[in-house]
Formats: sequence, structure tokens, C-alpha cells
Amino acid sequence: MLNRLIELSLKNRAIIIIFSALVIVWGGFTLRETPIDAFPDLSENQVLVYADWMGRGPQEVEDQVTYPLETALRGLPKVKDVRSASSFGFSMVTVIFEDGVNPYFARQVVNEKVQQAIPQLPRGVQPSLGPVSTPMGQVFMYTIESDRHNLAELRTIEDFLIKPQLSAVNGVAEVASIGGYVLQYQVNLDPNLLKAYRVGVAQVYGAISANNANVGAKVVEQNGQEYVIRGLGLVQSVQDIENIVITQNNNIPVYVKNVARVTLGPDFRRGVLTKSGQEAAGAIVIQRMGENTLDVIDQVKQKIAEIQPTLPKGMKMCPTTIRPNW
Repeated sequence: MLNRLIELSLKNRAIIIIFSALVIVWGGFTLRETPIDAFPDLSENQVLVYADWMGRGPQEVEDQVTYPLETALRGLPKVKDVRSASSFGFSMVTVIFEDGVNPYFARQVVNEKVQQAIPQLPRGVQPSLGPVSTPMGQVFMYTIESDRHNLAELRTIEDFLIKPQLSAVNGVAEVASIGGYVLQYQVNLDPNLLKAYRVGVAQVYGAISANNANVGAKVVEQNGQEYVIRGLGLVQSVQDIENIVITQNNNIPVYVKNVARVTLGPDFRRGVLTKSGQEAAGAIVIQRMGENTLDVIDQVKQKIAEIQPTLPKGMKMCPTTIRPNW
């Protein structure tokens, strides 16, 4: 058999040479399209479900959030296992599917079960699905550095300018911002002043919530023209919150500033990001499941080059290897 094959090849040299050339060309194109990654992705086909319930202990979270979610997610088609973890104010359920299951089908059936379980959860708890990625999906990291901006300003630029643009890059599932300070309006109530003005905490909370909204109405027609009626009430500054009326005592309005001190401060943090021993602000780019890592990284670098000129003066994005301290 081998002798006949050799004899056939020698008699048809032109055909063998052409066939070999075609195989080499085909191999070259195949090599160009082969996904390249530093580490092979051997992770399981999984869908993550997160739920926050701030201020509650792990046992409360386990009994009232994790257990109803885990119970609802059992029995899904082609599910290998359901794992869960509960911590302070946080619940995570991992649904592991069999290999070969379409990840978007898996997310669809998980989301359906999660929606059915929401009525059984405590009020205000809203579960959400994790990104369409794998544990090996963290492909690119960067920090935002400046010698004239503080950590709060760096994190604000990251959340509202950089993150939306990088999230639109093809192949990116999520951009996870880490480090810095997330600014928020903080209303620090004084118990003595609340008692003096006969105002409850719930009244302050309700007044601020009700006064932080824009209201739309109909139109008024005058001289053949229509004027749109709008009520603008979105909070734009600390002074806007201070001047919100909570109630009135003897026809005298009681403002938020009468019972509280309103400031602009950082949100509570559970971890920091450090670089060279100093705190920093940055993010981790997470790619979608099944994407070519090298292509995603190249596209992210191109987008960073486009974003860089739009940043405030003195601020720059630096690709780096970072390690968050949780």
C-alpha cells in the first residue's frame, strides 16, 4: 500500500506539489484566525447571579436571599451543579451548565427563574446576572494617573467618560472600575435637631426622594404656539438638597439644612487598588466568552489611544499589571 502511494506521488508530481501548496496556504489562513491566549480557558460553562442586601449579616443573606435563589435555580435543563456563597450584604449563586450549552440560552433560562424568585426576596433586593464571561476573562488592566487630580476625580472620569467608551468595544463584556473614591451626596442627620423640629428620619428620606425628580406635564397653547410644561427638580448640588422642605411647623418650613449637614463625600469602600505602594484608580477589561483575546486587547488599545486626547489636562491612562487588595 505504501509502495503504491509513493509510486502514485512520483507519477503525479505536479498534482502533489499543487495540493501541498494549497495545504500550506490553507494552514497560513487558519493560523491567522486561530485565537491566541496566554492561558487556555478551561473554565466551566457558568452563569453568575448577584444580589445586594446592604447592612445584613451572612446568615440573614443566606436565609432570605441565597436560599430562595438557589432553590429556584435548581432543576434547570442541562445544569451540572448550583453553588452559592453568602457574605455581609452580598449573595452570589453560580449555576454551572454542561459543556456545549449555548451561553445565551443558559442566561435566558437563569434570568427567567430569577424573575420568578423576586417576589420571595426581601423588598428592595434586585438580583442581576454577571457578565457574559469566564473566570479567565480579565484580559486587560489599566490605571488612570495624574499629578493634579485626586482619587475621587480620577474615579469620576473613569466611571462617566472612559468606561462607557471601552464598554462599546467589540468583544468586551464589562469594564470593572476599581480603586479611587465614588462620590455621593451624604446627609448627616443630627438627632437633637430632629427632635427639636419634631421630624423623623423617614420624613427626611421621603422628602429628598420626592424632590429629586423632573416632572413632565402637558402643554399650554398661546397665540397658536404650544409651550411644554416641565418641573425641574433633579438635584444638581449640595445646596439643592439643603433647601428641600421636609415639613412645616406653625406655617414655618423646615429645611434639610435645619436638621442635617449635607456634604459631598466618598462612598463606603470594601477594597482598594494600589500601584507601587500608592493608591490608584483604574479598571479591568473583561472580554466576552469565546472571543479572541489578542483581537480584544488590540481593539482596547486603539480605543484608549482615541480616548487619551479627550481626558482632562494632566490625566493619562496607563496599561499595567495591577492587583486589587480586596
